Amino acid sequence: MTPPAAKVLIVSASMGAGHDGVAAELARRLAAAGVRVVVVDVLALLPLRLGTVLRWWYRTVMLRAPWLYAIVYRIFFVSRRARRARAVSPLTVVVAAGLSRVVRRLRPSLVVPVFHVAAQAAGHLRSRGRLAVPSVVVLTDFAAHRLWLHGGNDRYLCPDAATALAVTAATGRPAFRHAPIVRPGFAAVRAPGRSGHARLGLPDGDRIVLVGAGAWGVGRVVRTARALRRSEARDRPGDGQESGRYVPVVLCGRNERLRRRLSRLFGEPPGPAGLALGWRDDLPGLLAAAYALVDNAAGLTCREAFAARVPVVTCLPIPGHGRDGVLAMARAGVSVHVRRPARLLRELHRLAPGSPARAALTARAEALFDAEPAEALLLRFARPDGAALTVS
Repeated sequence: MTPPAAKVLIVSASMGAGHDGVAAELARRLAAAGVRVVVVDVLALLPLRLGTVLRWWYRTVMLRAPWLYAIVYRIFFVSRRARRARAVSPLTVVVAAGLSRVVRRLRPSLVVPVFHVAAQAAGHLRSRGRLAVPSVVVLTDFAAHRLWLHGGNDRYLCPDAATALAVTAATGRPAFRHAPIVRPGFAAVRAPGRSGHARLGLPDGDRIVLVGAGAWGVGRVVRTARALRRSEARDRPGDGQESGRYVPVVLCGRNERLRRRLSRLFGEPPGPAGLALGWRDDLPGLLAAAYALVDNAAGLTCREAFAARVPVVTCLPIPGHGRDGVLAMARAGVSVHVRRPARLLRELHRLAPGSPARAALTARAEALFDAEPAEALLLRFARPDGAALTVS
C-alpha cells in the first residue's frame, strides 16, 4: 500500500508579522517539494473572539505600556517559578482544544508550531495522547523562554547551536539548528546596490541606516533616530572610509502615528535628515542600499539582513523576549548590541565597508545559512522513527 501524501499543518500567530512571515516562507518551500500545507492562526483557535482581544491587548501594551509587558514576561515567561511550573495555563488548554479540532478535520502528517503558545498546545496534546502525529517546533527566537518549551513536542528546530543545547537541556527533546527561514529575494541582493538611494530620493554618498520597529512600529526608535541624526554635520569616518553622513530610514510598519511623528522630526518634505516609511514590501531593495540595520528585537528583519550581508546593530530593545533575543544574538556573534544610543555612531564607524569588523560580523551571520534548511529537517523528522514522508 502506498503511504499517504504528506500534509503539514503550520500553526502561526498574527502577532505582528514575523511569525506569519516565517510560516508563509516555510509553507512555500514545503509546497515546492510537493507537500500539502495548511497554515492556521493560533489566535483563530480561541473562541468568542478572544484571539482578537489578546492581539489588541499585546499591541496596546507594547505601544503604550511596555513596562507592563516586561513585568508579565519576567513573572510568567522566565522567572524561576515559571521554569518550575508544571501546570498548563488555561490559555494553553483552550488553544489545545481548538488545535485538536483542526487536527481531526485536516488529518495532517505533521504539526509545526512557529509560535510559543502553539508549541505549548501541541506539546500538551502530544503528551496526553491526543495528537497522534509528530509535533516539530520551529523556534523563531534566539532566546527560548518557558512558553516555547514542552517535553511533549517531538523535536525542536532552533536558530543556532547554543539555543538548541538549551532547549534540549530544558525539555529532554532533540533539538537541531536550521538555516534562517527568509525569502530568497534577500540573498539575491547581497551585492551593494544604489537603486535604493534613488528610490528614496537620497544622494548616493549618504549612508542609509535602516531602523527596524516591527510591523507595529514599537520601541524607542525616535531616540535611535535622533542619535543617528547627530552624524549630520560632524561625525564622519576618516582613514579612507566612505564619506557622507548616516541617514536614518525608519521602518514604521503600520504605525502611522509614529511615521507622522518622525516625519516632523526629520522635516517636511522628507529630506536627507532622515525618512520615516510605512509598511514596505520592497525590503530586499532597501537592504541592498543599506549601510547597516539598527533593530530593537531579534526577529525576522534581522535574519533578512543576515541574508543580505548587512551588519545588524541592536539598540534600545523592546522588553521581554526582545531584550533577551538581542542579547542572545549578540552572544552568538552575529550582531552587535550597544546599550546606549550615544554609542551607535562609534559602532557604525567601526563597521565601515571593507573593515575587518564588518567582514567578520557578516561572515558569522552568513554562516547561519550553512545549517540544513528547516523544510529538509521537517521532512526527515516527520515520523517518530525518522522516516521521510511521501510527497506527491
